[in-house]
Amino acid sequence: MPSYTAPLKDMQFLLHSVLNVTASDTPGYGDLDEGFTAAVLEEAGKVASDLLAPLNAVGDREGCLLENGMVRTPTGFKAAFQAMKDGGWTALDCDPDYGGQGLPYLMGTAVGEIFVSANMAFNMYQGLTHGAYSAIHTHGTAEQKATYLPKMVSCDWTGTMNLTEPHCGTDLGLMRTRAEPQADGSYLITGTKIFISAGEHDLAENIIHLVLAKAPGGGEGSKGISLFIVPKFLVNDDGSLGARNAVSVGKIEDKMGIHGSATCVMNYDGAKGWLLGDLHKGMRAMFTMMNEARLGVGLQGYAQAAVAYENALAYAKDRLQGRAVTGAENPSGPADPLIVHPDIRRNLMEQKSFVEGARALTFWAAHLIDRSVRQGDAEAEGLVSLMIPVIKGFQTDKGFEMAVQAQQVLGGHGYIEASGMSQFARDARIAMIYEGANGVQALDLVGRKLAQDGGKHVMAFFDVVKAECQAHDSDERMKGFVGPLKTASKQLQQAAMFFMQSGMKNPNAALSGSYDFMHLMGHVCLGLMWTRIAKAAYTAFDTGASDRDFLDAKIATGRFYMARQLPACTMHLARIETGAETVMALRTEAF
Repeated sequence: MPSYTAPLKDMQFLLHSVLNVTASDTPGYGDLDEGFTAAVLEEAGKVASDLLAPLNAVGDREGCLLENGMVRTPTGFKAAFQAMKDGGWTALDCDPDYGGQGLPYLMGTAVGEIFVSANMAFNMYQGLTHGAYSAIHTHGTAEQKATYLPKMVSCDWTGTMNLTEPHCGTDLGLMRTRAEPQADGSYLITGTKIFISAGEHDLAENIIHLVLAKAPGGGEGSKGISLFIVPKFLVNDDGSLGARNAVSVGKIEDKMGIHGSATCVMNYDGAKGWLLGDLHKGMRAMFTMMNEARLGVGLQGYAQAAVAYENALAYAKDRLQGRAVTGAENPSGPADPLIVHPDIRRNLMEQKSFVEGARALTFWAAHLIDRSVRQGDAEAEGLVSLMIPVIKGFQTDKGFEMAVQAQQVLGGHGYIEASGMSQFARDARIAMIYEGANGVQALDLVGRKLAQDGGKHVMAFFDVVKAECQAHDSDERMKGFVGPLKTASKQLQQAAMFFMQSGMKNPNAALSGSYDFMHLMGHVCLGLMWTRIAKAAYTAFDTGASDRDFLDAKIATGRFYMARQLPACTMHLARIETGAETVMALRTEAF
C-alpha cells in the first residue's frame, strides 16, 4: 500500500525563501512567520498521513453506494469528515465574520495540496463547498450570507456547482433547465444536471446546490443564464432545517477514478431556489467558483503527481535490479537499486522537476489571488486570470503524464492494484476533463485571455519574465537559468505575434495552435519559477544556510528542467507556426 508524507520543507522554502511572505504588504501575510506556517503545515501533514491517506484505497475499492435516494460514502469517510470539521480545516481561509479563521488563500492552497495528495476523492467534498461558499460570499445578499455561510464554513452543510446537462457541457447556451419566478420572490427550478460532484452524500445534514438555469426574459445563449441557490432541505427563518426540497439524485456514475467522490445525476422537479447575484448574470457569479475551482484542479494535477513520485522514488531506492553500467554501486548485494540506472533517473527527474515547479507556480498564483482580493490589486487579478487556463490545463496534462511515469518506475508492480500506483493515474485523469476540458482552457487562453484589456495582461507577464532575467544577468551562477528562460520567453512572444498576425484573417490558424501555446506558456511559467527557486537557493547559500544538500538538490533539479524540459518550447512554436492547413485539410467524411 502506498504512503504519503507532506513535502513540508519544500513548502516552507517556497513560502519564506521564494515568496518571502512576511515581507509582503499583502494584508495578513505579516502574520505568516516561519513558526506559524510550520505548525499549520505539520499538523495538516499528520492529518493527511494518519487519517486521509489510509482511506484513499478504501474509497477507491468501495466507491459510493446509492440506497433509497441517499448516497453512502465509503467506510471511514464520515468519521474522517467529522474530524476535519472538528479540526477547523474546512474554515481555514474563510471569512471570520462567518466562523472562518481568516488565513490567506495561499495557506488554504498549501494545506489543500497536502489533503489532495493524501486523498483526492475525499477532499472534493470540502473543496466543492469552498467554491460554493466563495460564490455566495461574493454575490449573495446579506440575508443569504447569514443563512448559508456559517454552516458552509463549518461544512455542517456542503455545497455543489451544477452546470452540465445531458445534452450540453461547455456550450451552456444550450441549457434547458428552467427557473419559473414565484410571487414570494423565489423560483421553481426544473431540469436535470449531470456530473455533479458531491451532489448527494451522507457527510452533511444539508447540501446547498448552486444551479445554473434560464429564467424568463433572458433570451437565448449563455448571456441569459441565472444562478440559483437550491438547498436539499429548505431552511426555516430561524435557521433550522425544514421540508425536503424537490431535488433528488437519479444515479451515481461508475467512473475511471475518484471512486470515493459521489458524481451524481441531479433531478430538479420544481425545486425551490433563490436568485444568487443579478438576474441573467449567472455566468459572472459562477465564474467566481470556476476560477477558484480551476486553480484547485490545476493543484490536483501536480498533487497526484507528487504522491505518485514519492512512492515511485521509494521503490526505485529499494528495488534491486541489474547493475550500474559504470560498476556495482551495491557490491555487497545481488544487484543495484533501480535508481542507479540513467533512464530511471531521467524518469524521476522529470517528475521531480515538474512537481516542484508546478507547486511554486500554484503558490505564486494563490499569492496573486490574495493580492487581488485583500488589496484590490487589479494587476494581480489580471495576471492570475491570464494564468488560470495554463495552471489548469498544463498542470493537469503533465500531472497525469507524471503519474503514469511514476507507475512505470514500478514496472509490472505498478500495474497491479495492490501497489496503489494505478489509483494515482486514474484519479489524476479526471483533472484534465472537469472544470472545462483542457482543450477549452487552451481556447480560452488564446481566444479570450491574450487579447483581454488590449493584451495588457500578457504584456505584463512578459515584463515579469524580462525583469526576472535582467535581475540576474550579472550573476554567473544564474546563466543556466536566465539564458534558457530568455529563449523560451522569446518563443512565447513569437507565438503570440503569429496569432495576432494570422488570427484575424484565419481564426483556425490561431485555434489550431492553441493547445501548443498553452503548453508553451506552461513551460515558460515553470522556467520562471525555477529561475526564482535557484536564485533563492543561491541567496540562502550566501547567507550561510545550513541545509546545503536541500539547496544543492533545488539547483540541480532546476538545471535539469531548464536543460531537458524547457526546449519543448521550440517544438510547440514550430507546431503553432504551421497554422491550420494540415489540421483542417482532411474532409470530415474522410476520417
